[in-house]
Amino acid sequence: MERISKINYYLDIAQTVAERSTCLRKAFGAIIVKNDVIVSTGYNGAPRGRKNCCDLGWCMREELKIPRGERYELCRSVHAEANAIIAAPREQMLGATLYMTCILPTDGELVPDTCSCMMCKKQILNAGIETVIIRDTPTEYRIIPTADWITDDDSLSGKFGY
Repeated sequence: MERISKINYYLDIAQTVAERSTCLRKAFGAIIVKNDVIVSTGYNGAPRGRKNCCDLGWCMREELKIPRGERYELCRSVHAEANAIIAAPREQMLGATLYMTCILPTDGELVPDTCSCMMCKKQILNAGIETVIIRDTPTEYRIIPTADWITDDDSLSGKFGY
């Protein structure tokens, strides 16, 4: 039996976390890992106490046909990365790695080429997370040093994540 790589092990966990998502559009899962220990997990869903889109049966952004990456203020969900950061102590995020996956809620298929939105990138940078690893296929992923988000500041160039 061939042993799974450590990166894909953590991405598998993030993908399982995504299954808790309450978003009708896309289900994201994120975990923060430091020194080979899972610090926290997060998925996208409505703030505690508010009704979830999956329970309401509709999505405001979907109803208004708002493209991805736009008008997040109309979204009911807190993003997976933000939820993972909220649940983690700051000292455990300094130098940590955030693993993230995105699946379609309709069939569980992986969504390739996803990235953190501009708001989440800012939170990841402020949390002190050093690396983000995003799954594209069951075995392929991208490793993004967050320092790249400082030198390639998308808030100045108009290039937005989704």
